[in-house]
Amino acid sequence: MCKTLSLCCWVWNQTLELRKTAWEQENRCVSFFESKRMLPLWKSEKPELKLVHSQVLQDVSMRVDLAYQAFFRRAKEGGEDPGYHKFKSWRYYDSFTYPQAGTAFKILDNGKLRLSKIGDVKIVLHRPLEGSPKTLTIKRDRLGKWFASFACETESEPLPVTPLAVGIDMGLTYFATLSAGERIENPRFFKQDEEALKKARSQRDKAPKGSARRKRLSRRVNHIEQRIVNRRTDFAHKLSRQLVDKYQVIFFEDLEIKEMMDGNWRSMNRSIADVAWGRLIAFTEEKAAAAGRTVKRVPPRGTTQRCSGCGEIVPKDLSDRIHDCPYCGLVLDRDYNAALNILALGLQRIGSNP
Repeated sequence: MCKTLSLCCWVWNQTLELRKTAWEQENRCVSFFESKRMLPLWKSEKPELKLVHSQVLQDVSMRVDLAYQAFFRRAKEGGEDPGYHKFKSWRYYDSFTYPQAGTAFKILDNGKLRLSKIGDVKIVLHRPLEGSPKTLTIKRDRLGKWFASFACETESEPLPVTPLAVGIDMGLTYFATLSAGERIENPRFFKQDEEALKKARSQRDKAPKGSARRKRLSRRVNHIEQRIVNRRTDFAHKLSRQLVDKYQVIFFEDLEIKEMMDGNWRSMNRSIADVAWGRLIAFTEEKAAAAGRTVKRVPPRGTTQRCSGCGEIVPKDLSDRIHDCPYCGLVLDRDYNAALNILALGLQRIGSNP
C-alpha cells in the first residue's frame, strides 16, 4: 500500500507537470482524457506503475483535473487567493481510490479485504456495509494507520416530518446558541491538549535532526494533533446528528470564516479554527439531505445588532453579552437574540412557516 501511494504520487506530479508545461509553452489546457492517455506511455518509462491497478492511476488524473476545475472556479470568483497546485512529496500523498467495485476490491468471508494488485488485507469492519459498494478509498493518516472508506449506493430513508425549525448562532463563548433556548458548550479541544502539544513540540525541536529520538517525538506530536482532529470531528458528527433528528428546518449563518480570521489576534484566530463551525455545517447538510430535512444558510449581517422583538438596530461591542433594547425593553442574551433573528430571517427567505 505504501508503494501504491508512492507511485500514485509520482503520477500526480507527472500529470501536474504535463499541464503546467502545456500552459507555459503552448498556452493550452490539457484535458482529463489527454492526461489519462499518457498513462500507458508512463508505464513503459516506469514499469513499476504496472503494480498499481489501472483505475487507481486514472483516478489520480481525475483528482488533478478536479483540482484544476476548483482552481479556475476560485480564480473566476475572485475575493481570495485561488491557490495554484503544488507538487507533492510521497510523505504527504496519503490516499488512493478504486473508483469501481467488482474485481478491483471485495470483502471476503474470512474478514479480509481483497485489493487488486495488492492482496488480502486484514480489516476491522466497524459495521456491515449498507447498499451496493461503488468506490473504495484507502487512506493513511499521519500516524501510519490505515483506513478503508467505502462509498455505497443506498435507498434514501427520510425521517418523519416534524414541525420544528431552529436558528443557530455560532460563537466562541458558547459553541452554539439555538433559537429554542439551548446552549451548546464550547469543547475547546485544542485547549485540552495545548500544554501537552507545546511540550512535545519543544522536545522534538531540541532533538538532533535525523535522530531516532526526534522521529519518536515527531510521532508523539502527530499523535496529539491527530487526537485533537478526531475529537473535533466526532463532536461535529454527533451534534449534527442530534440537530437533524430533532429539527425539520435548520438555519445557520453563512459565515466567511477566512475573512473573520484576517487581522485578528493570533489567539482569536486559533479559537475560530478550533471550533470548526464549517465542519458542523457541512456534516449537518450531508445528513439532512439523506433524512429529508432542510438546511439553509442566511446572511449574518445584522443578526447580532438587530432586536428580535421590534427589529430596531441596537449597536453592541464584542464585550457586550446582553441585548438590552431601548426601544421595546427586550432584555436577553445577545447570542440568543441573534439565534432568534437567524430563525426569523431564514423563515422569511423560504417564504413559509415550518
